[in-house]
Amino acid sequence: MQRSFPDVVSAKRVVAACGRGYSGRMLDFAAQYAAFQRRDPAWDGIVFVAVKTTGVYCRPVCRARTPLARNVRFYGSAASAERAGFRPCLRCRPEAAPFCPAWKGTRTTVERALALIEAGALDRGNVEALAGRLGVGARHLSRLFAEHLDASPLQVALSLRVQRAKRLIDGSELLLALVAQRAGFSSARRMNAAFAKLYGRSAASLRRKRPAVTMQRTPMEIGNGQELRHRQCGTET
Repeated sequence: MQRSFPDVVSAKRVVAACGRGYSGRMLDFAAQYAAFQRRDPAWDGIVFVAVKTTGVYCRPVCRARTPLARNVRFYGSAASAERAGFRPCLRCRPEAAPFCPAWKGTRTTVERALALIEAGALDRGNVEALAGRLGVGARHLSRLFAEHLDASPLQVALSLRVQRAKRLIDGSELLLALVAQRAGFSSARRMNAAFAKLYGRSAASLRRKRPAVTMQRTPMEIGNGQELRHRQCGTET
């Protein structure tokens, strides 16, 4: 029988958790599971829900059937769920989830680091260089990421890279080599390796099939085509 939890989560608790920098250890399981049961959008981007029986992690707003509580684990970032061996849900697309509001409007070291990583700091550099730009040591920065995101800076950077690539694959017709370049991968081969490890399939196989676009011909184009055929027939006879 599926275990049920009372609705013990208020908006104030969510905001407070984000204001401190979310960690899955800060809120009890019942609160997180209750939010997941009701598909609370206030938690989108704050927690990620992993299902042990499927090996998939989702956004808390995912419309898939709610799994049993004993089969669920919660993570504070997509990167931490991926580090634990879970792959993104293809239905709710965790790569489209917003960042936790904790990183908005507060000039924290983690916020600044995330902004630099999003801008490609670790696509072209290393953690030591990133930490130097922030005025902290690399070990201290890694500790902050572990505390707030349950993942290392490099794991977060790879997760963001894959997320950018997935959005481009879903929303554009760019060649995969260009997708890899724009997403921050050094090559399409490295992008494919990341997708194979995370999704268990190639990047190309995740591209959504779109219906072919049928070009509508104008009356003038139709008339010109008929005239051309008449001329060709007249030439041949």
